[in-house]
Amino acid sequence: MKQILHSIILCMSFGMLLSCSSSALHEAEQTVSQADSLWSAGQSCDDSLALAQAYKTLGYWQWFYPDNYVHACYHYGRLLRRKDDPAAAMQTLVNATHTRSHDYHLLGRVYSNMGSICHLANEFALSYDMYDHSAGYFLKNGDTLNYFYALNDMAFELAEQGKKEEAYVLLDSIVRNCTNQDVLMKVPESKAEACLNLKQYDSVIYYSYLLYSLGNYEPTLFLLRGKAYSMMGCRDSSVYYAQYVLSVSDELFDKNSALYILTHNDDSKDREDVRKISADRSDVQKQIEIRQGKMSQAVQLLQQDLARKPDWRWAYAVLFTLVVVGISLTIYIRKKSVRHQLLSQQIEALESKTSASIEQRKAQIEANCLLFTQSLDLKKDICWNDYEKMCEIVNQYFGLLARKLQLTHLLSEKEIRLCVLVLIGISNSKQLADLLYYGESGIRNFKNRTAKKIGTNSIELREKLINIALREVLELRQ
Repeated sequence: MKQILHSIILCMSFGMLLSCSSSALHEAEQTVSQADSLWSAGQSCDDSLALAQAYKTLGYWQWFYPDNYVHACYHYGRLLRRKDDPAAAMQTLVNATHTRSHDYHLLGRVYSNMGSICHLANEFALSYDMYDHSAGYFLKNGDTLNYFYALNDMAFELAEQGKKEEAYVLLDSIVRNCTNQDVLMKVPESKAEACLNLKQYDSVIYYSYLLYSLGNYEPTLFLLRGKAYSMMGCRDSSVYYAQYVLSVSDELFDKNSALYILTHNDDSKDREDVRKISADRSDVQKQIEIRQGKMSQAVQLLQQDLARKPDWRWAYAVLFTLVVVGISLTIYIRKKSVRHQLLSQQIEALESKTSASIEQRKAQIEANCLLFTQSLDLKKDICWNDYEKMCEIVNQYFGLLARKLQLTHLLSEKEIRLCVLVLIGISNSKQLADLLYYGESGIRNFKNRTAKKIGTNSIELREKLINIALREVLELRQ
């Protein structure tokens, strides 16, 4: 009897799928495609009716179009977050995690959004787990940039829990393996948060100034500094940064913390001003309380999903589907084989093209080196006496080499000049010493020290510099 009932339910489900017309499915796919295009352009799709309908329609067809369904979940979930409905957003994102999609990049972003909601609900341990899933999917997709961003998010959640040592392990891993400056700029912020939770206020000040020197002018930076100065008893400084944060940030937690600092540290205010600040803070806290309630509901949905036992009814649906599509299985396998063969050819062509590109660029660099080596007046041709102009010429002819060396923050101006001369092919110690205004007897040691700073030795320094100039092409090949 139970088997008959299961069969009836499956037949009804299949009938429901068929009831969704092909036009509705096509319209849903177009909506998702448009949302993807806007997202790629840095914009958001705000057509809530169209996204809701696409999410609903593709929900019926998720077994056949799992990737499209995940995209619909992601865009609709983000829209619900912008509409201040985190509970509905969380449910939508949770649904995306139960698909058979292999779009690991988007699954990574789905889990990242779930982690963000958990963070706003102060569920830092759960947020860490979501970012951990996100990092795993990004790594599976080969997306190292977003993987390192996810690692930093994980470290930040550990910092919020006061787990400084564990956070530093992840952050040090990022510093060792990542070269993206935007990612690396996040590391001091996470370290500052860890130090703040452990009341290491001098370190908070240090990391905040480091962030500022790197070009980070986010309100969070100044709020960290204001909190640290407040706890250190430096009232004037804490008030200054709190007032600045209020002038540039509308984020509730930023405003609440800044108003707290002003309430307890601003001695210049009279009683009436203090009352007004306290009233403003009460209003902000009320808004936070309302938002926290919504966030808590969203987290509860996630916790219930994580605690839910597996529902094996899907296995019956899979078996039924296999029976339905069994007739076309042979055709599907053949098409799959053709696609695989085409993909192999494309990969082989790409590898061949990349190898040719490397050799072509390397040959061009060698030709440019020869051009400068044979110059009758090298100092004039390369603008040797004007460092900035020289760097522009080196960047133009040698794959942005000067810029790449500057971004390492490891080499001085004179060391970069030495690298340029070595790349060009000048190896004579006397000529190097004359151009660098350096003692001829010490030029060999100077060259060796410079080589060690970029991870090589003086013998292989030129090859290392060529590889740095070719870095983007070599990374593409890998």
